[in-house]
Amino acid sequence: MQESLIQNIDHIQINLNSDNIWLVNLTLALVMFGVALDIKITDFTNMFKAPKPVLIGIFSQFLLIPLITYLLIIIIDPLPSIALGMFMVAACPGGNISNFMSKLAGGNPALSVSLTAFASFAALIMTPLNFALWGNFYEPTAKLLKTISLNPLDVAKLVLIIIAIPLIAGMVFKNYKPILAAKISKFLKPISIIIFIAFIAVAFYNNLDVFLNYIHYVFLLVVFHNIILYITGFYTAKFSGLSYRDQKTLSFETGIQNSGLGLLLVFSFFEGIGGMAILVAFWAIWDILSSLLLALFWSYRSKKTAII
Repeated sequence: MQESLIQNIDHIQINLNSDNIWLVNLTLALVMFGVALDIKITDFTNMFKAPKPVLIGIFSQFLLIPLITYLLIIIIDPLPSIALGMFMVAACPGGNISNFMSKLAGGNPALSVSLTAFASFAALIMTPLNFALWGNFYEPTAKLLKTISLNPLDVAKLVLIIIAIPLIAGMVFKNYKPILAAKISKFLKPISIIIFIAFIAVAFYNNLDVFLNYIHYVFLLVVFHNIILYITGFYTAKFSGLSYRDQKTLSFETGIQNSGLGLLLVFSFFEGIGGMAILVAFWAIWDILSSLLLALFWSYRSKKTAII
């Protein structure tokens, strides 16, 4: 029975109708629009004035994360579709909630926002490129990818619609209506995140039997992968001589991935393939919880240090 479950996980599919997929599209677009309402043009000009933290963040996001993910997959040797899910998470840009978590933890919100903005635009090229590149480096996932018709340009188009366009629209709105943008931003981001979490919950409920049978294959893997990425971001910043505030920020930017985008790509291009969908869906929930716990820990530690 157990051996049968292992053999079948690469062939199961998560059921999700087209209406729900469009809801995810809309939700992610709203999240990006809300993030953009906090971005100023000066955030980009400041990147050129003090480029080191941003360059290290970019290096961590687009080079270290896929490399470390690849090494973990080589060592752990998960099932092919689960490994493909790990590559998908690694190829996505940083998660949108990193700005909030960085601020809560006493990090550097300006750096976090700058990295979110840059990574979101860079994802147009880097997300399909990194996924295709690293996915084909690993033989089991390379074989699986050959059975799937995937055009990197189609992935880039979806990322453009879901991330880049809302981001530009939000920045333009912020520039011309700064007061109104500040008011909208206060409720737009939490509402859109709540909608996204609700979508994940409904997806779990509608596929409860699948998740109960297979979730244990990805639980520890997601937790371990996520912790490794937090540590990677923190110590990459530390060894590069960045401040403690920047170290915390880089930890969030590396550990929190835009798994919402990953989940959308899984259902849009991979027909909800089992191991891949389960891993990315669980990551979407886990990194919200883990980042909140880490942010609260750093927040408590900062307050305790200040009192002493």
